[in-house]
Amino acid sequence: MSTPRFGVLMANLGTPDAPTPEAVRRYLAEFLWDERVVDVSRPLWWLILNGVILRFRPRKVAKGYAAVWEEGGSPLLVFGRRQQQALKTRLAERLGEDIPVELAMTYGKPSMEEAGLRLRDAGVERILVLPLYPQFSRSTTAAVFDRLAKALKPCPHLPELRFIRDYHDHPAYIEALANSVREHWQQHGGRRGRLMMSYHGIPQRYADTGDPYPRHCETTSRLLAEALGLQEGEWQMTYQSRFGREEWLKPYTDHTLMALPEQGVEHVDIMSPAFSSDCLETLEELEVENRDNFMKAGGKTYRYIPALNDRDDHIALFVSLVEQHTQGW
Repeated sequence: MSTPRFGVLMANLGTPDAPTPEAVRRYLAEFLWDERVVDVSRPLWWLILNGVILRFRPRKVAKGYAAVWEEGGSPLLVFGRRQQQALKTRLAERLGEDIPVELAMTYGKPSMEEAGLRLRDAGVERILVLPLYPQFSRSTTAAVFDRLAKALKPCPHLPELRFIRDYHDHPAYIEALANSVREHWQQHGGRRGRLMMSYHGIPQRYADTGDPYPRHCETTSRLLAEALGLQEGEWQMTYQSRFGREEWLKPYTDHTLMALPEQGVEHVDIMSPAFSSDCLETLEELEVENRDNFMKAGGKTYRYIPALNDRDDHIALFVSLVEQHTQGW
């Protein structure tokens, strides 16, 4: 068997194994203990996490997962598998050779170790790491780097590595987002009201100490608005999914939606460019919870635009990124 020129490791956040409080508790225990995600003093955070959060939060979160769970698992895993297979197929067509592509999660399964072993068994000596986060943040992309390093630490033989930091302003990414919005408008009677771009938030403190995430989100939003020909007042960006009591990036999605009807904005199309796949935060928080917030505040039309998932133009972006970052291999 010939040795592949390289392999691709796609990485995303993670998912519980089942929509149950027990599985969610295991997942949250790993996720929320990562200092990239929560950098509170470890002794204090251990007490808060184990004494409060993991005692009460898993049951509520499990109900959310149960509402969106699919036959193949959580939507994040289902779409991740589709993206993995589609990228593998497109690379074979584009390059004329079989390029191993694996999916790994920073937390939960499939783990970095499992994906790495499959790449090693395929004879891969060079790995391109593709974190599925368009905008860089210490709490997401950097956590992938840390988790991969931890998985490789006991290995006596390391592969050659290249790491894609972000693609927040890549032309193919912006075009895929714009295409998804245009198609949504075509399928649902045209554009109405304001286009909202809701990004997963991070603590404001992280941005204050140098995390470029808000700058990346602002650039993505501006480029998308330009691609769609939107003027000021026709679009808006916000941040969702805050956790804890400290200040996070503003404006907050839920607060903004509840205020819009009083400002005369009764029709909203909403999307989340930060998520490469639909997941709990989009399908339950954004599409359901925030719809209720907006409609109860007096809104009339609330339309959710799905994440890029395994759209052809999204996979074409991944192919472009792979070609760009494997030059010379």
